[in-house]
Amino acid sequence: MAQLFFRYGAMSSGKSIEILKVAHNYDAQGRKIALMTSGVGDRSGVGTVASRIGLHRKAIPIDEDMNLFNYISKMNKNDVESGNGTVACVLIDEAQFLKRHHVLECAKIVDELKIPVMAFGLKNDFQNHLFEGSENLLIFADKIEEMKTICHYCGHKATMNLRINDGKPVYEGEQVQIGGDESYYPVCRFHYFHPDKQR
Repeated sequence: MAQLFFRYGAMSSGKSIEILKVAHNYDAQGRKIALMTSGVGDRSGVGTVASRIGLHRKAIPIDEDMNLFNYISKMNKNDVESGNGTVACVLIDEAQFLKRHHVLECAKIVDELKIPVMAFGLKNDFQNHLFEGSENLLIFADKIEEMKTICHYCGHKATMNLRINDGKPVYEGEQVQIGGDESYYPVCRFHYFHPDKQR
């Protein structure tokens, strides 16, 4: 039975490598996927899913006005007509940047087209507010799973993202600032508030 999955984790928890692994497994079985990513996340170029260990793959960029249900429906119709088979799974990276309507469209893909949707992303931003996409995935997903990583400072489980600028923590600013290991550290709650102290 098709379901809407949300896998979330702090920075550096392996979300992108996991989605690339899932895509590879579907490919190895000869099953068609729709690999998508937010058009907002351009750290590795718009329309690219890239892991920090160097693996990358082209993906369909999702813009703010895109209707995911209509897109996948049309993709399925074109594939059937051309004999390429239907979409077996929709995979979405950087799902925190989705809008509420995107998440509802994902649910509709699952419920009406019977295609599983797996969304991967951050849960909370650097100020520990939920992203719009993450909040709605937490509401509407059938299955929710945390991907774990360790705190940059102490090795305890990381649950938060600390924004860094010139080696110093940043607690104010715009919610979206694209960056990698140079801009964000995965941290535990203690070190989010006290990055200069030993636990």
